[in-house]
Amino acid sequence: MPDLAPITALGAETPRREAFGALTLTENAGLALASLALRRNASRPVPLGLDLPGPGGWAAGEGGAAFWTGPDQWMIAAEGRAEEDFAAAVKAAAPGCSVTEQTDAWAAFEITSAAGPAPIVRLLEKTVNIDPEAFGPGSAQRTGLEHLSVFVIRPAEERLIVLGIRSAAGTLWHALETAARNQDAEARR
Repeated sequence: MPDLAPITALGAETPRREAFGALTLTENAGLALASLALRRNASRPVPLGLDLPGPGGWAAGEGGAAFWTGPDQWMIAAEGRAEEDFAAAVKAAAPGCSVTEQTDAWAAFEITSAAGPAPIVRLLEKTVNIDPEAFGPGSAQRTGLEHLSVFVIRPAEERLIVLGIRSAAGTLWHALETAARNQDAEARR
């Protein structure tokens, strides 16, 4: 039997992390994801103690976070649980709902700012078609970034999470890295 070793979405043994001036870009290999959909006539659950948000919303609780993906549909996320059967935990907390494991289908990248929200706002303006003024903490939206469909989540003023399909992780990293590097170069002029 071959010896198999887990790798990150970017193909390394450890997650990639790079800083560009005030911005730090980090691959989050520990984020667990499961989609949750209400079945007909099912009552709205409270998985992991989360109050499921409405359109454009993101909500966090003690056991994880959730964001709206469509009518009666959400993505449930939890830090540090990527190597567990996370969907089973969500399913147990949401009886009568359809739950599907999503962890290995997505690449998660976090962008943090050490200089307040302004660098995050500039990055949003240059990469996605989202109005930064209307996209404050607690927001989540599906949009395009370069030629990819992504989810962009803003859990805090100085933090973004970008989720893209795992098979395009390298392309997504390159797009975010290029934007952050260019923004840093502009700030230095």
